[in-house]
Amino acid sequence: PRYRPDWASLDARPLPAWFDQAKVGVFVHWGVFSVPAWGSEWFWWHWQGEHLADYERFVQRRYPPDTTYTDFAPRFTAHDFQAREWAQLFQRAGARYVVLTTKHHEGFTNWGSPVSWNWNSLDTGPHRDLVGELGQALRESNIRYGLYHSLLEWFNPLYLADKESGFKTQNFVLKKTMPELYDLVLKYKPDLIWSDGDWEAPESYWNSTSFLAWLYNDSPVKDTVVVNDRWCNNCSCHHGGYYNCADKYKPGTLPAHKWEMCSSIDKLSWGYRSNMSIAELMDEASIIEELVQTVSFGGNYLLNVGPTKEGVIVPIFQERLLALGRWLDTNGEAIYESKPWRVQMENSTDAVWYTSKGPVVYAIFLIWPRGNVLELSSPTPSPATQVSMLGFAGTLKWQKSPGKGLVITLPYMLPSPLPPQSGWTVKLEGVK
Repeated sequence: PRYRPDWASLDARPLPAWFDQAKVGVFVHWGVFSVPAWGSEWFWWHWQGEHLADYERFVQRRYPPDTTYTDFAPRFTAHDFQAREWAQLFQRAGARYVVLTTKHHEGFTNWGSPVSWNWNSLDTGPHRDLVGELGQALRESNIRYGLYHSLLEWFNPLYLADKESGFKTQNFVLKKTMPELYDLVLKYKPDLIWSDGDWEAPESYWNSTSFLAWLYNDSPVKDTVVVNDRWCNNCSCHHGGYYNCADKYKPGTLPAHKWEMCSSIDKLSWGYRSNMSIAELMDEASIIEELVQTVSFGGNYLLNVGPTKEGVIVPIFQERLLALGRWLDTNGEAIYESKPWRVQMENSTDAVWYTSKGPVVYAIFLIWPRGNVLELSSPTPSPATQVSMLGFAGTLKWQKSPGKGLVITLPYMLPSPLPPQSGWTVKLEGVK
């Protein structure tokens, strides 16, 4: 069927199956904001939109007088950017898709956009097509490619004039936003479009529904492309493809609609900050806990890193991504292609979470129980029940618990001076 440019029709499109199966993605925030590398990727807005004193002081102390934001662009060099190394890292992290910022709210495009004259990565800064290079490397590694794109640009004169008119004029949309979206799709054939910057204006201003109708009906990726829900000022959590709802969204119960949680290793910023401290970063245990909770509730987990202006993903971020990948090497069977079970978490505790695949149920426990005995009250065992542990050969002993559920004897863990890794999975076959 052809989709009409209205939400009733567009929202009825089935979500391509690959997205729900993928479960794990990596988000990359990279742009001119990686040059000051301070505060956050909203640097320009905090400095010259809100005139925050600490941002003004930062620029006065570190840069020549009369420095403007555009002066940062030539310093966005990407000298050390190796797309294949990134792709290899993301593959080892267990990511099935990667989303790159093609353009943040600052308006600088990481490809040679024909409508972003002199404010793009071909004309200035790296003099490279960053979107294209990463896309090629990801495709070689068999990883799906998503493009983040901001609809608005804080300081674009066309946008500011449209805003001044109460969004009755659409010069910015017709001359900048839409040409760029069509260009991205035709040039790079993305698997996903991660839209953002939607919150100030209604759908009638953005023309989002016409774009999505073209995307679903006639674009080169019409059968495979997935989009999120940030297409107008009241779309979030209501319209589009899957739902983001809000940054770092945690629903608390099983949503009826496919969703994604985006989170960032640096808890204070999505873009790279040169002054971040270890206490401000997520540790391995909290990353795994977020992943497990998200997937139990039927969501995808998109974990963000911010590269430096030279294109380096700093070692501490690499270490976190590789730790996630090692965990998935053992426990991925309970994550990838899984579905939510009839119960998402063990009612007595939020330390045990469930996923399922067909008749098989997985119980992922985040804290190793005292005495090596795991009690599960939700699954109902049968005479045919078999229990095993991912990453451990053989089956585990279990018995019916006096109340309901079952009691499982876990393998003996050698005492260790270090706390054990976070999260283990028991596989339950023949339970209801």
